[in-house]
Amino acid sequence: MHLLNLGILAHVDAGKTSLTERLLHSAGVIDEIGSVDAGSTRTDTLALERQRGITIKSAVVSFPLDDVTVNLIDTPGHPDFIAEVERVLGVLDGAVLVVSAVEGVQAQTRVLMRTLRRLRIPTLLFVNKIDRRGAAYEDVLRAAAGRLSAAVVPMGTATGLGTPTARFTPGTVPAALDVLAGHDDDLLAACLDGAVPDGLLRRALAEQTRQGLVHPAYAGSAITGAGVDALADGIRRLLPAADGDPEGPVSGTVFKVERGPAGEKVAYARLFSGTLRVRDRIPVGEEGREGRVTAVQVFDHGTDTRRAEVTAGRIARLWGLSEVRIGDWLGTPGKTAGQLFAPPTLETVVEPVRPADRRALHLALTQLAEQDPLIGLRHDEVRRETSVSLYGEVQKEVVQATLADEYGLAVTFRETTPLCVERPVGSGAAVEFNKKDGNPFLATVGLRVDPAPAGAGTEFRLEVELGSMPYAFFKAVEDTVRETLGQGLHGWQVIDCTVTMTHCGYSPRQSHAHQGFDKSMSSTGADFRGLTPLVLTEALRRAGTRVYEPTHRFRLEAPADTLGALLPVLSALRAVPRTTETRGARCVLDGAVPAARVHELEQWLPGLTRGEGELESAFDHYAPVDRGSPVPERARTDHNPLNRKEYLLNVTRRTSG
Repeated sequence: MHLLNLGILAHVDAGKTSLTERLLHSAGVIDEIGSVDAGSTRTDTLALERQRGITIKSAVVSFPLDDVTVNLIDTPGHPDFIAEVERVLGVLDGAVLVVSAVEGVQAQTRVLMRTLRRLRIPTLLFVNKIDRRGAAYEDVLRAAAGRLSAAVVPMGTATGLGTPTARFTPGTVPAALDVLAGHDDDLLAACLDGAVPDGLLRRALAEQTRQGLVHPAYAGSAITGAGVDALADGIRRLLPAADGDPEGPVSGTVFKVERGPAGEKVAYARLFSGTLRVRDRIPVGEEGREGRVTAVQVFDHGTDTRRAEVTAGRIARLWGLSEVRIGDWLGTPGKTAGQLFAPPTLETVVEPVRPADRRALHLALTQLAEQDPLIGLRHDEVRRETSVSLYGEVQKEVVQATLADEYGLAVTFRETTPLCVERPVGSGAAVEFNKKDGNPFLATVGLRVDPAPAGAGTEFRLEVELGSMPYAFFKAVEDTVRETLGQGLHGWQVIDCTVTMTHCGYSPRQSHAHQGFDKSMSSTGADFRGLTPLVLTEALRRAGTRVYEPTHRFRLEAPADTLGALLPVLSALRAVPRTTETRGARCVLDGAVPAARVHELEQWLPGLTRGEGELESAFDHYAPVDRGSPVPERARTDHNPLNRKEYLLNVTRRTSG
């Protein structure tokens, strides 16, 4: 049988989990269709998922479609959990993008389709809820073609829209032929001749779909089952099967990590090449950490089945990889797409209700961060506080519920604040010499900081000879530079700069007769790790830094007669409209808004627009904080190299400073 790893993606409440249930029922995997409202679906297993009726964690379930075995991955639709979607995209052979026939194309739909097209993942569209009042099939297809810039191929006609008897009738429509002919010269020639053989049309449709050139569109209702059989047939015929050489070198990627009943790590991995067996030892991650597989489960006919091995193309659950993290490659690394979505731009401090739980809370959050690489933790030992990075407010509920359900910890949150960054304003240099001017470290380090273009990242360079001292000391300096840049002059991460090492020196290994190595007279890596923050911070001080806040681009569509009420609120939220366009009775505003004010805008919008406003926002860039505004400061969690005396008291015992 062929194997297909399929993702179902959608905006929130489009009905993708209900569609998953219907597909499983049609395939005979489940006897009764679960309900999102009742919390009885197969893929939503977390308590909070059942309570809120939304998908938070991706889930895998398998079912047969004639000669194809489908590993179906249900993904979250809420934008706060876009990181969960990002991890799944890299393991898919094809996708179904679900759009509601009532709500139509939403902001999240556009984000998902742009990413699917960029990755060239073959994608089918399913217009769901055609039985609901207000359903519009043709309008949604036009919006998909226009707003998603997608070549949509209608795969039939929908009738009885907005009624319980709504149906989807498969069949080729003239518009489909026009779209396909635009990508196929042979098909275009056949059209001009007046007759298009069915075989040629089917081949063109399958080839163009698998290349990601066109997107066949189906319609139906996950609740009544209308159109689902036609969609299942399209999944079987049009999406490509998983490939990979089972005899090749082992290569796979981990897209999810969870904890088993005994607290052990369980890794969800897609194998692209080779065969992985129980008791195999395998390199894990960039560092090549070795892990030993102790158990394997594959997904088959709706169940998790224990196997002795997993072969190329399959998705499996793996036990025994205690050091594994999400995003790790197993065996031979393959191509990486890089980060597909913006990083989180907000953070909040998590506090235990019971002060005695602080240590347990830190350990629990560390485990959660292992399962989600975009949960960034920042622990302040002095204040005994832990901050967590966020995409949005809904994530707070998830973290809170998870800590309560899985760890028995009751927590509260402080106010959400934006995650700012710092950039150097100019160039600055500093140097400290071994055994001179109060330098207590047996090391010479000179560093220069130069600004780099926006988006360039950070780079470490050498202006000294690599052989002038042991390589381990250079490595200690570089690693410490990157760590120190995590907290600039105002406590924010320093980005877009080049740090150049201009001076270096060390005290060679010293020993006494008949005695061993004398650390008090010989340089060690600790000397370079201790001195580098002082030098780098002084170089940054001389260069100067400016704080930048995360800014979202937004697209707001609302009734034109509400514009007068909208503009003052946008101004109060420091949102800056760049373009305003009127389309009949609707107006469309494009602009920029600080990330910290997006949630407020979302809350204001329904009341200002009679519930008809649509907001799409996504991280766009970092904008400098207005010079007339107070500079945002972030409490430091290091030994504060900005205060030399305090730093030396904390770091070294060799000197009083």
